[in-house]
Amino acid sequence: MSPPGTFDVALVVPLRGPAGIFGPSAELCAELAAEEINQAGGVLGRELRLIPVDGGAAPQAVGSEVAALVESGAVQGVTGWHISSVRQAVAPRLAGRVPYVYTALYEGGERAEDVFLTSETPDVQLFPAMRLLRDERRARRWFIVGNDYVWPRRTAQAATLFAHSAGMTVAGESYVPLGTSDFTGVLRRIERSGADAVLMLLVGTDAVRFNRAFARSGLAGQCLRLSTLMDENMLLASGASTTQDLFSTAGFFASMVTPENLDFHGRYADRFGAEAPPLGSLGESCYEGVLLLAALIERAGATDLRAIGANAESVSYEGPRGLLRLHERHVNQRIYLAQARGVEFDVLTQLV
Repeated sequence: MSPPGTFDVALVVPLRGPAGIFGPSAELCAELAAEEINQAGGVLGRELRLIPVDGGAAPQAVGSEVAALVESGAVQGVTGWHISSVRQAVAPRLAGRVPYVYTALYEGGERAEDVFLTSETPDVQLFPAMRLLRDERRARRWFIVGNDYVWPRRTAQAATLFAHSAGMTVAGESYVPLGTSDFTGVLRRIERSGADAVLMLLVGTDAVRFNRAFARSGLAGQCLRLSTLMDENMLLASGASTTQDLFSTAGFFASMVTPENLDFHGRYADRFGAEAPPLGSLGESCYEGVLLLAALIERAGATDLRAIGANAESVSYEGPRGLLRLHERHVNQRIYLAQARGVEFDVLTQLV
């Protein structure tokens, strides 16, 4: 059981595996949000505490660990960035028990009433980016490379339908297990396909290894790359020589020049120092997740799920992405397209 006077939250972020590359950033961003909430009085007057759970473990193991924390009364809420396979293992175990704020970009379609999402979905994140690259860069023939699980597979299905409706084609697809290091066969397929653009649906260090192999292959002069999951940690690990014509789309980039983002950078650096893990969209999403979870409970005036659901559509909060509101349990937000310049992102335009 949680001690009296605390509001304990399971923070599910990857500490191992391909996504572990941005786990430290996710932890620190969530910690900063919790500290700031507590400085402002906590959640319904209670201290918000984060209980870490390794979201990089096998999905069913993560689901069981989170369920055990909830069943024992050790946590009263769940948030964090983790892959969709983990979300699908966690969500059914929490139904009707505690609120769950999921912060990872995902394939869309989550229907569970007690799951709230700060994350980007293909209709607002991917499709506008593909359309703009078609118009500005003549990217019409796409090859999709992704990890072999639900997010890449379903996103690819949606991207294929969109491409056909928008005068583009998908010339091929290739899916690899999480933890893949050899992309030789995939690169050969891309070259044979005649693609002029690659949609990357790869996680963490898999994307890093792909970027390095892609640069060595010489394909960078033939195909641009677009990723919906490429943050500053992954860009830095890829290296400046691997990022030619690499684009990313997200609701947050560390290089955005906005008052909210500049203030966030200052607070993050003051708290964790100049050597802290780089800020990026994936880690920053966990800051958003903690803020949204607190805002849902404060607005409801209780931890009761019926009260939270009844008041969710009127919930808003302000963070590094600006003032955000919920609609149908998803956060409405601005989406941007950025291009890699060495190991930094240059934000080109707002898409939505």
